[in-house]
This record gives sequence, structure tokens and C-alpha cells, in this order.
Amino acid sequence: MSSICDVPGIQVGHAHNESARTGCTVILPTQEVVAGVDVRGSAPGTREVDLLQPVRLVQRIHAILLTGGSAFGLGAANGVQSFLEERDIGFDTGVAKVPIVPTAVIFDLAVGDPGTRPDADMGYEACKSATFYESREGLVGVGCGATVGKAAGQQYASWGGVGTCSHTLANGVVVGVLTVVNAFGEVIDDTTGKILAGVKNPDGVGFIDSLSIMKQRGLTSFSGTNTTLCVVATNAALSRETATKLAQMAQDGLARVIRPSHTMYDGDIVFALSTGDKANDINLLGAVASNLVAESIKRAVRHS
Repeated sequence: MSSICDVPGIQVGHAHNESARTGCTVILPTQEVVAGVDVRGSAPGTREVDLLQPVRLVQRIHAILLTGGSAFGLGAANGVQSFLEERDIGFDTGVAKVPIVPTAVIFDLAVGDPGTRPDADMGYEACKSATFYESREGLVGVGCGATVGKAAGQQYASWGGVGTCSHTLANGVVVGVLTVVNAFGEVIDDTTGKILAGVKNPDGVGFIDSLSIMKQRGLTSFSGTNTTLCVVATNAALSRETATKLAQMAQDGLARVIRPSHTMYDGDIVFALSTGDKANDINLLGAVASNLVAESIKRAVRHS
């Protein structure tokens, strides 16, 4: 089974509390990496993400954390930092090495126990569990409490979750993706238009189109309660600028299979990172990454 771990130098670790329906997922490179980001949703919850812009001082990062718990879950990054600091990994400030761990959250407080959130211990546990062959999908790690299709309220939503996949080009460049889908809208099959997961029909048969509900009822109470997060990794050589471009192009895959996407109620973010030095065409990488993002989202709901 393909996963983001097919990219050389990438480990993935999950930790979650199944009864509380929350968790976190860490992307743990074996060395510091160049990274970029594209934030397109209007309700993001983040830590250390602004430093990924091209004009910032710190050019490389040491891990990426995706976590549940809304803004409370940002504290799980402290555990990732502790794990890395114990291994003498971080940006050298002269007096201490500070691990750089960009972190983004999903809102899962309405699904399980809202008083239980990912914390430093869970972030540390995710790092300890990280392997080069992690390929689980569905309700695992950060996806433990992820749902999609919220236009009629949480009670009619479907499970979201984690999806991952990869593709290897003829020249040996590998592109891998891991996504957690917790969207306001529904997930569709972009080849057939069929809704794969979304607003459940109250009569128990099939799904209701979110846009139809929005047209009839209007919406006022869903701000900040969703978000789809994605990490794209490759062993192609990237600068901060081309990593940012890769993240931008990859984001198009989200729009292909989540309807509607990038709303005021979502905090959609795509990270992109480079672990290698292989020559590449950023246009090709971006097109492949867009396809993989779409596929990972479909895989997430199918495995949930």
C-alpha cells in the first residue's frame, strides 16, 4: 500500500484517544527539511506556520504536527519539541537548539469528549510511534474524530479521517501525501460526481447536497469547526519558494473532491516539504501532488 512514507527520509507517527475521539499525527523527517505552506481556508488554527513564508529567517524545519483539539491541541507540539530536543535536533540559537515544528489543528471537540485534547504527552507518544512504514488510514491519529458534511449539523455528519498515498516518477522522484479531512462540505468522487461521505439524509438513505441545504437555510453557526490539513513530501530538491508553489498547486486537489471547499468555516492548509536533492519540474510535481491530495481525501473517507 502506498503512503507518504514511501518518500525517502519520512516517518509518520500516530497517537489518539479513541474514547474521546481525538488525536494527533506527526510527520518526522530524519533530517531538517525545506518546507512551504499554502493556507486557503479562512479559519486556520496554527503554530509556527508563518515562518514558512519565503522571506523568513529559519529556512528548515524538523517536524510537522497535525492535531485535533482545536486551538487547545496546539500544546501537543510541546511534546514533539521535547522529543526532538532530547535528540539534539533543532535550530541552533547559540544557547539552545530549538526544534521548529509547524503545527495545525482540526476542530473535533463536538465529536467525542470536548474536555480531552491532544497534549504534550500525546505529541511525544506520536513521535515515539513514528515508523518508515506507517500506512494506516481512516479514524487514526489526528483523524480519530474527523467528520465531513456539517451543513445540517454534527448529528448528520459522516466520518472523515486520514488518507495517504504516493507516486513514483520515472526519474525516481517520489511524491507522497498525507491528509486529514474534517471538512464542512462533502467528499465527492471527482470522476462520477457521487457523494462518498457528507450530510446524511435523515431518512437513512444516501446524502444531501450541502449547497442545497445552504441555499434553503443559510448558515451562521459553523465558524471554525472544520478544516482539511495536508502534508505533501518529496525527495525532489525544493527551495522555500518552490515548496510554497508545490503547496499551492497541491491545494487544487482539495477543491476537486470537497464541495464546497475553502469556506469561511474551514481552515484548509497544505504543507510541502523536501527531503532530497533530485532534479525536478515543479509543474509536474504540482500536478502529481494535486492528484494525490484528491486521492488521499477519497481514501480517508472510504477507510472510515
